[in-house]
Amino acid sequence: MKKTMIATLLLGYLAGSAITSQAIAAEADLMAAVPTSQLSVSNSSLAQFNDWLPQVMSRFNALPEIQAQSARRQQAQLSIQAADRAVYNPELGMNYQNATDDTYTLDISQTIDWGDKRGVATRKALLESEILLSDITLERSQMLAERLQALANQGQAKKALQFQQQQFKRAKAQLSIARQRVEVGDISAVELQLMELEVASNAADYALAEQASIAADGAVLGLFGEVELPFADFLNALSIQSSKIEVSPELPALKSAYQQVLVARVAVKQAKAETAADPTISLSAEREGNENKVGVGVSIPLQFRNNYSEVIAVANEGITIAEQTYLAKERVLLQQQKQFSLSLPRLTKRYQDWSELVLTSGSEAAKNLAQLWQTGDINTSDYLQSQRQMSNSYLAGLDLESALYENWLTWMGTSGQLEFYLNRQLSQTARSTIK
Repeated sequence: MKKTMIATLLLGYLAGSAITSQAIAAEADLMAAVPTSQLSVSNSSLAQFNDWLPQVMSRFNALPEIQAQSARRQQAQLSIQAADRAVYNPELGMNYQNATDDTYTLDISQTIDWGDKRGVATRKALLESEILLSDITLERSQMLAERLQALANQGQAKKALQFQQQQFKRAKAQLSIARQRVEVGDISAVELQLMELEVASNAADYALAEQASIAADGAVLGLFGEVELPFADFLNALSIQSSKIEVSPELPALKSAYQQVLVARVAVKQAKAETAADPTISLSAEREGNENKVGVGVSIPLQFRNNYSEVIAVANEGITIAEQTYLAKERVLLQQQKQFSLSLPRLTKRYQDWSELVLTSGSEAAKNLAQLWQTGDINTSDYLQSQRQMSNSYLAGLDLESALYENWLTWMGTSGQLEFYLNRQLSQTARSTIK
């Protein structure tokens, strides 16, 4: 019965002193971000995005690696322009023969792109440009997911650090009370030693939380070049519906592989065009002595010794390779989507249970726990056990938050839809503001 009471009064000691009221306030801030029914996009989540995301995106777009992507886009455009140029330039020839009758010859020739090398090269350049843009979209999504995860981890580390700091302050305050109770004979010296050990344990936890916070700051610094960036929790925006997009060739994670199949098909046409027998037409003017001559000529390569069939066969095999590569990536992405669809609802449910039991229903019944210890209604061992239960329960909630962020951001980054989703939230916020 006593254990049941302790579990129910898990957080009550937070109301025991003025110091611990800070921990209650911290938990109240956490509860404000906890959904009571389900995690879904709401007006508050959109407002939260609007408060900090534009500034983060501005810093993200200013990163050198992102600037390099702009140069790669320009490079792709130049490649298309280069491919759309004529394949063959005209050739001008001049000749002079010194004989009884001097001969002067002027001729011009032009090879005709009979196999449409230019058209095929342009089509291939366009596809390669689309592949590059798809790769950049996917890269940006993955890089953005990595950076948002770092910001989320930094926020979680700060919460844990603040909590351990409050735990340490509370433990010292309760130790002072324990010493007074020993002096009046209310508790034994052994119980005082237990309180001293609790303070030492809290100090160690505080130090570890400080180390974790420093590491999280270092991760943000390494990714953004600065530590202090605006960020707010967006747990209520994490949902299956917000990221449920059909796995198709248009998904950024698959679009590049699908276009590689199209490039492989164009490569077959290119091989045929490159090995086509393009004719050359020439026009010549000749003056021999006092006689003028005009000539027209046509030359066609004869592909008797090599018809280039093996080159075309190699290109055909490239189609099979590209198709199988696409199918392999599609299978992996489908598995990742299925895993995400299965794991996020389960994590969400556990988080809801935690928020209701620990942050909601248990908080009211737990306010008198410290007073019960001070009045001697529960002994020191049970009191300290309840404190450890509370600490473990609170930190378990932070772990659940981190798992939710990681699960959602990993899928959104891997599938390549994160930046599109975030921009859509900002657009919705802008429209709602105008209305």
